[in-house]
Amino acid sequence: MARSLSGDGYWTKLATQMAGRAIADVFQLEPSTISDYSKRGACLALDPFIPSTLDVDSFGKDVLKLTTVDGKLWGVGLGLNSFALFYDADAFAKAGITPPGVDTTWKEYADIATEMTKAAGKKNVWGGPYGARYAYVFDAWLRQRGSSLYTESGLGFGVEEAKEWYAYWEELRKRGGTVGADIQTLDQNTIDTNCLSLGYSAMGMAYSNQMVGYQLIMKSKLGIGMLPRAEKGGPSGHYYRPALIWSIGATTKHGEQAAKFINFFVNDAEAGKILGVERGVPMSPKVREAILPSLNPTEAETVKYINALKDQVGSYPAPAPLGSTEFDQRVLRPIADELAFERISVADAATRLVEEGKATVRAG
Repeated sequence: MARSLSGDGYWTKLATQMAGRAIADVFQLEPSTISDYSKRGACLALDPFIPSTLDVDSFGKDVLKLTTVDGKLWGVGLGLNSFALFYDADAFAKAGITPPGVDTTWKEYADIATEMTKAAGKKNVWGGPYGARYAYVFDAWLRQRGSSLYTESGLGFGVEEAKEWYAYWEELRKRGGTVGADIQTLDQNTIDTNCLSLGYSAMGMAYSNQMVGYQLIMKSKLGIGMLPRAEKGGPSGHYYRPALIWSIGATTKHGEQAAKFINFFVNDAEAGKILGVERGVPMSPKVREAILPSLNPTEAETVKYINALKDQVGSYPAPAPLGSTEFDQRVLRPIADELAFERISVADAATRLVEEGKATVRAG
């Protein structure tokens, strides 16, 4: 039986299934969760099914590294994506403001967001999101500065780096460049709860493959670009990542059939045409070539974006340690929300992020 869930409800359901040792035969993970869940015993290693049932020869070794943890393959990506900044192209054109570009710095982004809020001239419409609560944006921010969100053994940043992060977003919020706390905190990291798709902001931060879903909801034409960077010409903080990952449940009694199911979705051209690029640009070169003629303009734009990142991406980070999912949902987001409501200071938020983060994230 196929079941569909999204947002935090999905992870709650998966945790319940793990506790009851009744995990679905095939389920989806994300790059930030595959290491965590494979180490928790949720996944079945796919290596025994290769190449007899699951054909990944054409994917390339680097692509397979994205879903390999401790020397074993725990999943297969449905497609490649990276971080992205989406913007309401119609709103920018109307305001006469140039949207962020390839080399836009965070300082310049703040000015653009503030100007877009002023240009909107409406209550509850801002230039951009309060990004302090987005783990993937913090990840890129840190990589631009030579650090990282995680190491294999825990957190990859300290209190001073967290202070700089929070101070940036607080200053921008007070300038009027970010969505208000009462609205931003309703964002559940899903397309339908994002402030851009709901019309509360002119810009949003998400993953490149999600552009398709955003454009389906929005009446305005969307544009796509890279996240801002620390300095012009500096590291982008971007890297290629699997958008979503097929994994086999560790409790399955149908491993062979589950592997065939995954093989169909990642290698069959007709399946590729049905999926398109909403779950990322296909890993298989054959499938990628087969779907190109049938892509609509928005889908083609996401492929163009991924191709354009070729000379901008850095190396894929080390697998996220145990507790990374809880860190995102129960530490980073709640602390950012308290800060946005002015219940805590920047210094307190930074200290708590590191202290609570260390208590949550640990080596496997």
